[in-house]
Amino acid sequence: MLRLFMTLACLIALPTLATSQEPAKRKPNIIVVYADDLGYGDLGCFGNKKIKTPNLDKMAKQGIRFTSFYVAQAVCSASRAALMTGKYSNRTGILGALGPNAKHGLAREHTTIAEMLKLLGYRTGIIGKWHLGHLAEYLPTRRGFDEYYGLPYSNDMWPKHPTAKFPDLPLIDGEKIIAKNPDQSKLTTEYTERAVQFIKKNKDHPFFLYLPQTMPHVPLFVSERFKGKSEAGLYGDVIMEIDWSVGEILRTLKDLGIDDDTLVIFTSDNGPWLSYGNHGGSAWLLREGKGTTWEGGVRVPFIARWPGRIPADRTQPIPAMTIDLLPTFSKLTGAKLPDGKLDGKDITPLLMGEAGAKSPHEAYFFYWNNELHGVRSGPWKLYFPHTYRTLEGSRPGADGKPGLYKELKCGLELYNLDNDLSERTDVAARNPEVVRRLQVMADRMRDDLGDTLTRKK
Repeated sequence: MLRLFMTLACLIALPTLATSQEPAKRKPNIIVVYADDLGYGDLGCFGNKKIKTPNLDKMAKQGIRFTSFYVAQAVCSASRAALMTGKYSNRTGILGALGPNAKHGLAREHTTIAEMLKLLGYRTGIIGKWHLGHLAEYLPTRRGFDEYYGLPYSNDMWPKHPTAKFPDLPLIDGEKIIAKNPDQSKLTTEYTERAVQFIKKNKDHPFFLYLPQTMPHVPLFVSERFKGKSEAGLYGDVIMEIDWSVGEILRTLKDLGIDDDTLVIFTSDNGPWLSYGNHGGSAWLLREGKGTTWEGGVRVPFIARWPGRIPADRTQPIPAMTIDLLPTFSKLTGAKLPDGKLDGKDITPLLMGEAGAKSPHEAYFFYWNNELHGVRSGPWKLYFPHTYRTLEGSRPGADGKPGLYKELKCGLELYNLDNDLSERTDVAARNPEVVRRLQVMADRMRDDLGDTLTRKK
């Protein structure tokens, strides 16, 4: 009788136990907004006083800013290959900027973020500039994305380019060209509208949205709504429209009630294209810009927001890089990491602003094409002898016309970025032990990825 009573009591209790359990949390939505040629100093929350960016400033207040965030290479296609695969771009075979005549793209052996998340049932979309191969076999729809709307390469690769002739610039929807040489003043608005549609359509499912903006890559275009609105001329107008676009996305997430379920990241593919003068951005105090491995070329603004998960109003000074996003998304979603070697590592503790969080990397390495130019470890950045393009001592272009670069030579130079952010005082002679330590790290990387400067393969 006692045994029967206890059994009945347990059966009665079961429903109560089941209903007291918390429902399984849905996997997070992920949105990555990737500006093109946006400089470190172009946003209000990164020190700009002339360009108003209220939505991005608010996003930073509600989340975290990384002040030492890097791209793998300071040029379009190579930067995107590293972001998409979690690998240094050299490992993917994508270097420089692929043009309309390129016969190759991101090889299938390199798994993209979209392919990784799609295996978990994520809905995936890209709206904007792809630039990892324009032939059908390399389009985003063949690389894990359910939807694609945008340009296959840079917006200056068109017949009116000042220095070269290219085929008509195609606007693609899915895999179909729907327009040639589209009105670029409408692109940012169209991208935003398509992004909002994608979010609304997939609000009940985990989704990954990649929004690589065409702007502010030259030639600059802006809608009538933002024309003449900035104190910084046309370039500032363009940045204000990108800021508006981010605001529309954040508002949509809140209106749909999925704000707390969504990680939103904003960053840039490389530093500013300084040769275009007032049509290019600002590297702030950083040295040089796009096309170099100096800080102004590879250090970019980074903001992440995830209400309830990322603490508000945090600043993260510890270095991180785009190669770390794929492994981090794997950790946050439970997705299986792709087979093969990855260069990126999980930076979830840094992203979440955890106390005492440390970089999972001993060092980051900076290539230009197949040349290893530099390595950063802690506050130290060591450069190896190489030639680079500079505007120093010359006049940049204006109103959309490029200035003239000249070449300078860099020797074996060491900088302490903690007290010399502008990289003006070479301290290699005073720190031989640091130089030796970083050279050892660099030699290991050369053995792995190669370095045409030293003829290592």
